[in-house]
Amino acid sequence: MAYLFFLCLCCQEEYRQFEDLVATPVETMSRIYSWLGVSPHRINPEKLMVRPHESDSHYRHKYLHRQQRCISPPKPHEVPPRIRDLIANACRWYNDRFYPLGTPQYTSFSSTSIRPPLPEGKQMQQAMAYHKNGQLSEAAGILEEIVLHNPKSGEALHTLGVIAYQREQYQRAADLIGKAIAVNPDNAAYFSDRGLALQRLKQLEPALKHFDKAIALQPDLAVTHLNRGNVLKELGQGAAAAESYDNAAVLLEKQPESSDALHSLGLMAYESQEYQRAVDLIGKAIKLNPDNAAYFSDRGLALQRLKQLDQALESYNKAIALNSDIPVIHLNRGNALKELRQLKAAVESYDNAIAIKLDYATAHWNKALEQLILGDYDKGWRSYEWRWREEHFPSPRRNFPWPLWLGEESLKGKTILLHSEQGLGDTIQFCRYVPLVAQLGGRVIFEVEWPLIPLVEQLEGVSQFVAKGQPLPAVDFHSPLLSLPLAFKTRLNTIPFTQKYLVSDPLKVAAWELRLGPKIMPRIGLVWNGRADHQNDQLRSIKLLELTEYLPSGLQYVSLQKEVRPHDRETLELHPNIAYYGDELQDFADTAALCELMDVIISVDTSVAHLGGALGKSTWVLLPLIPDWRWLLERNDSPWYQSARLYRQEVEDDWSGVLERVRQDLLQMLMK
Repeated sequence: MAYLFFLCLCCQEEYRQFEDLVATPVETMSRIYSWLGVSPHRINPEKLMVRPHESDSHYRHKYLHRQQRCISPPKPHEVPPRIRDLIANACRWYNDRFYPLGTPQYTSFSSTSIRPPLPEGKQMQQAMAYHKNGQLSEAAGILEEIVLHNPKSGEALHTLGVIAYQREQYQRAADLIGKAIAVNPDNAAYFSDRGLALQRLKQLEPALKHFDKAIALQPDLAVTHLNRGNVLKELGQGAAAAESYDNAAVLLEKQPESSDALHSLGLMAYESQEYQRAVDLIGKAIKLNPDNAAYFSDRGLALQRLKQLDQALESYNKAIALNSDIPVIHLNRGNALKELRQLKAAVESYDNAIAIKLDYATAHWNKALEQLILGDYDKGWRSYEWRWREEHFPSPRRNFPWPLWLGEESLKGKTILLHSEQGLGDTIQFCRYVPLVAQLGGRVIFEVEWPLIPLVEQLEGVSQFVAKGQPLPAVDFHSPLLSLPLAFKTRLNTIPFTQKYLVSDPLKVAAWELRLGPKIMPRIGLVWNGRADHQNDQLRSIKLLELTEYLPSGLQYVSLQKEVRPHDRETLELHPNIAYYGDELQDFADTAALCELMDVIISVDTSVAHLGGALGKSTWVLLPLIPDWRWLLERNDSPWYQSARLYRQEVEDDWSGVLERVRQDLLQMLMK
């Protein structure tokens, strides 16, 4: 409301009373939108929703109201003198700041006359000063006023576009800078900056053309060569990208006293994974220009890569102190806090990013992961729905023509498509919800990866299984598998089927029992790594050689992995006491049968860990210091699997403590 009050104050034709916004919101907001130069929006006060504890008026300090679900129009009343004085003082402040040639005389409370604004040149100077100091809102306000009076002010349009880019409003940035280019088609910086916005929008070919045009207009713009190289790299044109980087480096080396040149060289080092060099170069840029928030932010990223987390956090804090309006800095700060295991503070930092950019999908997604790992399932499942708008989410969004079902609509007499997402372990963990959906009276179609179909076809209530990639029938609703906890309002104490919800095929179990031979000692199933292309593979996987050092004799060890990496294959050859069946595991029904014959399954965080838990088998899960959200924190059990025991790292990247505890527990099992 304070922001709307400021808009009321700033409406140029006449100052609008804040009371007008409350009494006649439609008319007042239409005038404000018109003044801002955007399409008017119609507001229906009856549909403005408030939380139950909120008053039905924003003037709670003036008089009491009964609580209502919708905002009610306020009763007519006189404006108290105190409120009149506050508004009048605010008006005077506004004119003193933006109209220093003279403050208008107030002939009445609701009617004022204003002197003409400053000349455009001086306004532009003010705006650029604000922008340089990181005061984006103040700069944008003046620039909007310039454009209102002079729609062909290329400099104002371009700077507004740069501010939009800094706020991660990339389409708006491209549109504004496009207008600047239409005014001045010979400005290289305009083409270079619009290319950046197009790159963020994944319009890579148009972005490349803009960088080429900028270089044609001004060949010595090193940063343009650098950005051109980044686009070529994204396009998979490695040789051309390297040439662009070389051109940028040559130009930048000629500017040893330029902070921007040093910063750009630091970014190049960062892209080449030379993180210490990046820290050093950007540090030199900071010495030359200690008031640039972007420098501190980018140095924080490099420090974070070097695991110098406290220094990274300090760098982010400095960046925010210089400019608190850039959402990505708050995001990166939250990521550093997460690595420092200050998860509640990380959530606050993500919230700060979202406050600046309401539709910031990455911040919502990261926030969801922290809420879930903290056990806040009430908020976490709702935030988790932002995953589909996150650029780097591993599963593509399915643009089905059918509505999304999140538990609100009745399924009686309807058909619903449930479809898997993310990894195979996710499907195994959340297929427990499929029978619950079927119990709601609808017909269930389950689309799933083909290696899992022989395992999950035992699920009750499924009318049809479809292998992923095959044609789908028409349905009434669809729901991704990991949206079902939200649909069923799952909390830590209401997770369904925590004991066992999958069973092994008896015929396959019998076949594998023959394959294993007579049991003469306890059998231990081993899984030491997952998919090599998993984004957290380096954190969750263990080298087999390291694992073997902690495996006591007197036990029969069986690899439950289908695929083995080359260096681990050499270790297997040196340890014939670890049985390996590889390609004999045709699908997950085979893996489940082999799991059934194990006394204990020892697994890193991958699909077999979920399979063991779903089968109700004793499963020991080896977890990194910062685990995936589903394993929560600081507990050795799992609310998802009663048969699971969790072994957590105490020091990042150090498995020795985990494996020693596993060895001791195996020895205890031998003594029984």
